[in-house]
Amino acid sequence: MTRRRLLQSIVAGATTAATGRLFAQPDQPAAKHDKLSITGTTHKDLAPLDDLMTDFVRHHQVPGAALAVTRNSHLVYSRGFGLANVDEDRPVKPNSLFRIASISKPLTAVAALQLVEANKFKLHDQVFDILPIKQWLPAKYDERLRQVTVLNLLQHTGGWDRDNSFDPIVRAGQASKLLNHPLPVGPDEITRFTLMLPLDFDPGTRYAYSNVGYLLLGRLIEHFSGLKYEAYVKQHVLKPMGITRMQLGRAWKEDLAKDEVHYYDSNHREVTAVCGSHLGEKVPLVYGGENFEAYEAHGGWIASAAELVKFAAAFDHPDKSRLLHKDTIASMWQRPTGAAGHKPDGTPTDAYYGCGWDVRPIGDRGLANTWHSGLIAGTSTILIRRHDGFNMAAVFNTDHDSEKKVLSEVMDSKIHGAINAVHHWPNRVVPE
Repeated sequence: MTRRRLLQSIVAGATTAATGRLFAQPDQPAAKHDKLSITGTTHKDLAPLDDLMTDFVRHHQVPGAALAVTRNSHLVYSRGFGLANVDEDRPVKPNSLFRIASISKPLTAVAALQLVEANKFKLHDQVFDILPIKQWLPAKYDERLRQVTVLNLLQHTGGWDRDNSFDPIVRAGQASKLLNHPLPVGPDEITRFTLMLPLDFDPGTRYAYSNVGYLLLGRLIEHFSGLKYEAYVKQHVLKPMGITRMQLGRAWKEDLAKDEVHYYDSNHREVTAVCGSHLGEKVPLVYGGENFEAYEAHGGWIASAAELVKFAAAFDHPDKSRLLHKDTIASMWQRPTGAAGHKPDGTPTDAYYGCGWDVRPIGDRGLANTWHSGLIAGTSTILIRRHDGFNMAAVFNTDHDSEKKVLSEVMDSKIHGAINAVHHWPNRVVPE
């Protein structure tokens, strides 16, 4: 079997056998480990991380992946594994760009909190008192929408529950018909479509994960900053951290960014395109079958793993953060009131959703692990901030393994062990 056919069989679900280890130095051709391409800087003390990723990619039959780690705000690990493009035999590199899906939400949350700091609006402002009402609310709407606050949007307590009804972001065709707007429909149209629907519960009374709440935050950011959402985030959230390559992604494979990976739907689905340059044609779900170009503020960004941990490191030292003031960072991790952060008996839950991040308090000194994962067809991602100074990002160009397990969920249970197994850390690695 040729190397290309072997790697294609991984995507199709074949099992590969493996022996040996050989690593590539920076700026050299990819090396092979278990028939697996590996790129990036080798460091003998970081073998537990290499072993984690090579074993993970092989066992879960992942086409391509990348892992990056910061320690004390310095990049100490950044490597690519497997293939960015199977047909071209092109390896994942440390700087390869991946769709990050819902890890986009922390970016949006930081942007919104910056505008709170700038006194553009307050966390407890009611959203439809501060957004232009005629533009966003239809003639007939659920009166409870008037109660939705900025904080509700940030904490997923706005009243939308996709498990009770459906997620409007996946109903592009329905939105198009109801609004009498031709496909593609963008973030504005999906937001307007959402507001024509009844809420699933009273705002502020409980938690339910809500993509459309973050689309609304995108509309707030645009209205109060005077910039398009992407432009604001690039200028005010990413640029201060020296992050220049992150951007909103494109749907079709011919329109992917330079250095972006290709995507592999674990279920190999084909549907009619609802966005992208092949609109209306039969396409793979990962290339225009989902309304990806409208995911924007809730899930539309692409990034490298190294850029994600650089963003996360912005909060390592709250007194010195380039993005938010110390008190605002504390509010970002704050426990929601009521059922969103407490059990029925009133005791605090072990973990909760803060403002754009999942949060798990550690001990009684105000420490916490915070994280966010992302999942769409062809993509699974996770970004973890540990209370002891580590930030980790793992990104994959497929979504589930052959046992239907979400890759980010499996990785979350393993990566902490690999970090703990490293006994000597370098000061930093060569920048990507």
